[in-house]
Amino acid sequence: MHPQIVQDKPGTCPICGMDLVPFDKSNKDASLTLGESQIKLANITTMAVGTGALANFRQLNGRLATDPEKTTIISSRVPGRIEVMYIKETGVRVNKGQPLYKIYSEQLATLQQEYLLTVAQAKQFPEDAQFQQIEKAARQKLALYDQSDAQINQLVQSGKVSAFVTYPAPYGGIVSELTATEGQYVSEGGSVMRLEAFDQLWVEADVYPAEASFVRIGQTVKVVVAGWENEPQNMTIQFINPSLQSGSQLLQVRGSIPNPGNRWQPGMQANIQLPLKSKGDVLSLPIDAVIRDGKGAHVWIEKEKGKFVPRMVKTGMEDFNLVEITEGLKEGDVVVITGAYLLYSEYILKKGSDPMAGMAGM
Repeated sequence: MHPQIVQDKPGTCPICGMDLVPFDKSNKDASLTLGESQIKLANITTMAVGTGALANFRQLNGRLATDPEKTTIISSRVPGRIEVMYIKETGVRVNKGQPLYKIYSEQLATLQQEYLLTVAQAKQFPEDAQFQQIEKAARQKLALYDQSDAQINQLVQSGKVSAFVTYPAPYGGIVSELTATEGQYVSEGGSVMRLEAFDQLWVEADVYPAEASFVRIGQTVKVVVAGWENEPQNMTIQFINPSLQSGSQLLQVRGSIPNPGNRWQPGMQANIQLPLKSKGDVLSLPIDAVIRDGKGAHVWIEKEKGKFVPRMVKTGMEDFNLVEITEGLKEGDVVVITGAYLLYSEYILKKGSDPMAGMAGM
């Protein structure tokens, strides 16, 4: 269990108490041969090395935030008393056209009465252009108070003034804040509630000044939302804050991503993968296939079925999953990609030396 423990006589490990396993110092063969059951037990898998594109990334810590362009403040168009709030709690989804609140407004009732008078005058004197203009101006006033054509036409047909007006949702979204309650008087322009749509979200990320030269507006980056690592999203950087955040030495960059089905919520972690450089047609391996120590880096090659030998390699650029191999391998070599560290430990356990001890100068 602890291959660093070596002694010249039988005994037990001073760390875990297990019996020490003898090894043959005269055995110079640098290979390991494992049976089929041992390979399965150690979960050793291999792949043939090939060439492909590789990019080097730097990860920026970020978060999802509400897009202000998708935020709507619902305010009262007329002064009055809110009689009914059809939405009484936050977090409720509303659809466009859905009733939000009903308000009692004497001012609106007065405007309706004025309009009915102008309509009657325009009908009585159809040839008088002045009365026609007055009627149009009165209708425009009602429209400015958010009265729809259907509501105004209904007013003309019924001829009855109503001081109660129901206001529908101009957009769909989630109610994030309620600023008025039933029975409350609100002024013209007074806030009633706030709606937020989450079908598009901001991604805000922190950048150190030393990294700022790698970021530019219009640059395409990858965004990885926590929990959806297998579904990276493409994002265009739309804004770079020209000043450092208060109390920190960080800049902030921002872009937006679609949020299909509202599966993500503001506040979730979302990291940006900032590309630094890229290469094409490079030999690369999964990062776990490369064993690193003080003597360098090495991989394990399967020379034949069940026979594995170490190979010193030199590495280049890396991303989160792959590492470039600049020396030591050629295309087509069969390399261990899982279980490499177990082979490394098994070699030390059986042969009592580092598999790279004689290759440090390679």
